[in-house]
Amino acid sequence: MFTLKIESMTCNHCVSLINKALNQLQADLAFDIDLPAQTLQVHSDIDVSDVIAALEEAGYPAVLQ
Repeated sequence: MFTLKIESMTCNHCVSLINKALNQLQADLAFDIDLPAQTLQVHSDIDVSDVIAALEEAGYPAVLQ
């Protein structure tokens, strides 16, 4: 499990696009998004660099917290 900070995530539209990017990366990926805190918590053994790359490609750069 790991947590990412996504400062460019500011609205529900952002959340929708992030959901889409993560589901394309891995259909059964378990994660929670906290919009007010601008964080994404991933409950999986997926490589963090793969998640960061997918978010970057979707236009949402993220950093490991």
